[in-house]
Amino acid sequence: MTITAIDALKHHILTLEYDDLPESTVNAAKAFIFDSIGVGLSGSRVKRVEQVIHAVQLEGEAKQAQVWTTGQWLNSGAAALVNGYQIHNQEWDCVHEAAVVHPMATILSAMMAIGQQYAVSGKQLILGVVVAVDVATLIGQSVTSGLRFFRPSMCGSLGVAAGICAMLGESEDVLTNALGITYSKLSGTMQAHVEGSPTLALQIGLNAQSAIQAYNLAKAGFEGPKDILEGPYGYFNLIEESYDLSPFWHKLGKEFQIEQVSHKPFPTGRAGHGTVDGICQLMKLHAISPNDIVAITVTAPPLIHRLVGRPAIANMDANYAKLCNGYIAATAVLTGTVTVEDFSPECLNDSSRLSLANKVTTLVNDVSDPNALAPITVQIKMLDDTVYGIDLPQVLGHPKRPLSIDAQRAKFISACHSAKYRYSTAQIDKLINGIDQLTHLSNINSLIQLMINTDSNH
Repeated sequence: MTITAIDALKHHILTLEYDDLPESTVNAAKAFIFDSIGVGLSGSRVKRVEQVIHAVQLEGEAKQAQVWTTGQWLNSGAAALVNGYQIHNQEWDCVHEAAVVHPMATILSAMMAIGQQYAVSGKQLILGVVVAVDVATLIGQSVTSGLRFFRPSMCGSLGVAAGICAMLGESEDVLTNALGITYSKLSGTMQAHVEGSPTLALQIGLNAQSAIQAYNLAKAGFEGPKDILEGPYGYFNLIEESYDLSPFWHKLGKEFQIEQVSHKPFPTGRAGHGTVDGICQLMKLHAISPNDIVAITVTAPPLIHRLVGRPAIANMDANYAKLCNGYIAATAVLTGTVTVEDFSPECLNDSSRLSLANKVTTLVNDVSDPNALAPITVQIKMLDDTVYGIDLPQVLGHPKRPLSIDAQRAKFISACHSAKYRYSTAQIDKLINGIDQLTHLSNINSLIQLMINTDSNH
């Protein structure tokens, strides 16, 4: 009897226990929980968050889980929607490059909402996150075609259903039906990305909410479809164009994928990170004056060109600019980095920044993998015809070029300072300590309370 991919995943989900996790896996889970909480708190600063909260509040009141930073009580699905949107709305959240999946935005927002509702322990949360990331990214890594649907939201949602069931120790029947119903609710396309629409990040939240709704239906006994990956209308045959399960079989149960996730040092699409990384290195190595730059050329895999090769335009909004290689490059040249403040209306309409952005060209290299995000070459040509260049086999934040512990902490502190309500040093220290002690928490509600920073404190 042939074992299908979904059967293998279900066995992995049902049999894995916290004590099976290596120390390196637990540490990676804590590191990306830490990172995702930080960017989620920062995401509270985006004005559209208020619109999302208002919309979900129209569905009714409940006290199951809270919105990060501001602390409003909602039902767990609605809280996951808002917090998922907050994690991804500034493009600052981590990514699994081989899968082209932002795993933690959908996963952590939903896992912590359900975790708060059911008062789970820190170890339960970590187990659920590890399982969820395995499911989301192993499905993503098996795809050999380019993005049409928004893989981060879809694969992330399937991961959520798996992670909830692992975290709460659910039966095989509940797991099977939760996955099937979640698959039936998947949504999100690349049209929002093409347009630079804020709905791109919202798709993360919507799929986090959908997975929770699917779990609740499964828990109530509702049945879902079973052959959701390889079936004639399963994920691989309907949502994607082609797939190869070799990575799936080689890695499932042998390599925990949370250890293969990349940090995002900068609040831009990961596809723009090589541009920032290369420019920052070149600016440090050479005495480059922005006024003397004639052209900047980024040569990268086809996915980079597709995702961020769009032109810089007048009156673009932050969502468009974060996915615009020209704007990202100009910002890195002029400021030495890219921060959330660089997407303010003042910066977006800065004539010097826009002028420099129009000197940036994104070319395609000879990489044939439609899902590759590296290697990247960055070249800066000067008025005297000098050309400075750098080759990047991996981009800063990749597991092979990881962010240092100090850099991770600095990013977290910066994120907390940029939240809707600025966190004090004492609040940040307590939060960092709370996340560090996650494996000792009997109830993650105590951690979530450290994440709440209401306007009554300001």
